[in-house]
Amino acid sequence: MTVLPDDGLSLAAEFPDATHEQWQRLVEGVLRKSGKEVSGAAAEDALSTTLEDGLRTRPLYTARDDAPDPGLPGFAPYVRGSRPEGNTAGGWDVRQRHTARTEHAVLADLENGGTSLWLVLGEGGIPVAELGPALEGVYLDLAAVVLDAGRDTEEAAEALLRLYADKGVDAAAARGNLGGDPLGHEARTGTALDFAPYAALAARCAERYPGLRALTVDALPYHEAGGSAAQELGASLATGVAYLRDLTEAGLSIEQAAAQLEFRYAATADQFLTVAKLRAARRLWSRVAEVCGAPGAQVQHAVTSPVMMARRDPWVNMLRTTVATLAAGVGGADSVTVLPFDHALGLPDAFARRIARNTSTILIEESHLARVIDPAGGSWYVERLTDELAGAAWEFFRTIERDGGQAAVLRSGRLRTDLATTWAERSKKLAKRREPITGVSEFPLLTEKPVEREPAPEPPSGGLPRVRRDEAYEELRARSDAHLAATGARPRIFLATLGPAAAYTARATFAANLFQAGGIEPVTEGGFEDSGATEAVLCSSDALYAEQAEQAAESLRAAGARHVFLAGRGDHAGIDSYVFAGCDAVDVLSATLDRMGVS
Repeated sequence: MTVLPDDGLSLAAEFPDATHEQWQRLVEGVLRKSGKEVSGAAAEDALSTTLEDGLRTRPLYTARDDAPDPGLPGFAPYVRGSRPEGNTAGGWDVRQRHTARTEHAVLADLENGGTSLWLVLGEGGIPVAELGPALEGVYLDLAAVVLDAGRDTEEAAEALLRLYADKGVDAAAARGNLGGDPLGHEARTGTALDFAPYAALAARCAERYPGLRALTVDALPYHEAGGSAAQELGASLATGVAYLRDLTEAGLSIEQAAAQLEFRYAATADQFLTVAKLRAARRLWSRVAEVCGAPGAQVQHAVTSPVMMARRDPWVNMLRTTVATLAAGVGGADSVTVLPFDHALGLPDAFARRIARNTSTILIEESHLARVIDPAGGSWYVERLTDELAGAAWEFFRTIERDGGQAAVLRSGRLRTDLATTWAERSKKLAKRREPITGVSEFPLLTEKPVEREPAPEPPSGGLPRVRRDEAYEELRARSDAHLAATGARPRIFLATLGPAAAYTARATFAANLFQAGGIEPVTEGGFEDSGATEAVLCSSDALYAEQAEQAAESLRAAGARHVFLAGRGDHAGIDSYVFAGCDAVDVLSATLDRMGVS
């Protein structure tokens, strides 16, 4: 036996290293107790989780899970970051979004942690004519400005360039992005735009404004239409390639064309998938740039996902955006926008904007996240997930190119169909609460007072849809709210518990959460006759169900119950339907509200 030096760190030195096979045997034993007779790799597969895009996450990753060499930070293929120093110099660019000219909001963001501005102009945002007043007091040679003006991009860009000239900002000091994204606009609205004005803006930036980019490759339309991570990446690659073709045809060199692009991606509360997505995006674009003859790193702007923002219990959105921001920082995003927690409700108030800014500030200044270059580097799980996601995204990109490119798949409807198929599958998981939404499908609070905000400008529409994780439950809760407003009470269901608390508590809690997710108030006190309910759910253990379920159901019907549920599975006389973990909660709740006359 090797004797280690007595350095105070030899706690497990006398024990042999565990092997992968030993771990598998332990897994087999656990699965055997649950009735699953599997062995070896099959045992490991039984604990794996299936993701979108055909990806699977396994319960254990080791050095045997090889992945391509990610390289070094700041060097191709840029998996480990676009710059050798990462974000350690000062953290990522804290870029806050504005869709309305709210008094002092722009300056408040910049004076309290924000480092750049993302201004939505024209349709769905600030009128282009108000760009000057919106930037009043802003030092344009210090703060980068990113425009998002859709069909008004040319007008907005001209207005910004005039501002630079009027305020005496040297062309070399201007920083940001003019936001041209004709394919992104087409995805949002279904309206095609001529590329010539965008090519002209790109040529001006390349010639006179070294710190300005003219084009944004916005992947949010595909994410917000329900696309998966691979579909979001594949669509962004196809868009970027289309812009390279158009720019070089307009006379720019391939190096100049590549330098005009910035990519925008969604950061979700699935932290590891977000980290892998940003790393995979840089690897994929590095390959495209290499093939085109303009090797270089992708510039990334990460935005916390609008799809994950809930309208009920919106305070939980603070937690979602914190996890998403952490993932964006770990993933190496150059700029990060944290959407305020009340983003889905209208224009954010000052408190919400402050929390959004401070989310990045805490992670940079207090958690020291930016002081580590590529924190995820070397993780067998992250490196493998990055590689597998890159492979899936590349295949999706190839199918787009095979079908004629990004514009062609948008206009043919093929991309819409692909995204809709993905969202339909995810919707099933949401309906069955396999993908829980805290405060909405899990642990809802019916007594919560609604958070009200001033309406935000309507965003452009007419193209790909915008989906939200909470939409099915929001419809159910809206029906309940309307019933409350009309009658003074919410629809109710009686929880009929059998036996001691130890027997019924778990299923009663489950049933209460389930029905509250649809705006149905559970009643536990008194008898059914006094509950004001028309339906009931039995809650107890399987053993007591076998003894008492039939008789209890008869008693409830005699008391006036029109429908009797049972919390759990089984086949008992007198039971109309069953609710259990994995049932289609949306279908159950919708049918229940229908029977109750809640429309």
